[in-house]
Amino acid sequence: MTLSPDADPAAETAPDHRKGPRRRGEELEHAILTATMEELVEVGYARVTMERVAARARTSKAALYRRWPGRPELVMDAVEKFGISEMSVPDTGALRTDVIAVLRQMAAKMCTPFGGVMRGLIAEAAREPAFAQLIRERVHPAGPAVIRTVLERAVESGEVEPWVLDTRRVTVATDLLRNEFLLFGSPLEEETITDIVDEVYLPLILSPAPRRH
Repeated sequence: MTLSPDADPAAETAPDHRKGPRRRGEELEHAILTATMEELVEVGYARVTMERVAARARTSKAALYRRWPGRPELVMDAVEKFGISEMSVPDTGALRTDVIAVLRQMAAKMCTPFGGVMRGLIAEAAREPAFAQLIRERVHPAGPAVIRTVLERAVESGEVEPWVLDTRRVTVATDLLRNEFLLFGSPLEEETITDIVDEVYLPLILSPAPRRH
């Protein structure tokens, strides 16, 4: 078969979904979300289409549109289901090494295919304001939540003043690591992590400048 220049190879070469066993409910939804995540890893958000996902999942576009209004919502559900996994709260016995452990976990996740997916999504968000809003509403990275728990423990031990928890200082370390990844990619060097912690984060939260009133 000769494909036209605008033809979608995934849609053209996929087996007829009607010839396979009929799937419903959670089984079908899982197949669709799996196919979506695989597409994101392989071709990136810009090239993901409902047609490609339907072909990979061996279902119809109608099955997708019955569940999701469009590509952004489908992609966000796939990212939430497969991309964002829990991070453990470290307890090394010292605030510095706890923070370093959090950043190491984040850096490791950024080295996985999911890290590349998120980098692509954020790049697309710069071109699509509505999609950017959806990312802000739906994607909640585990890193900031874990480091907040570490700081809450430091407040209890008297190492950090309680008011720091109500400021942007809490997420400075995770923000800097994320920005480093977005600008330079992975892997993130160990020296980068320790520089963020020792040169910026600890001086900021342990001996903070006077809070604003």
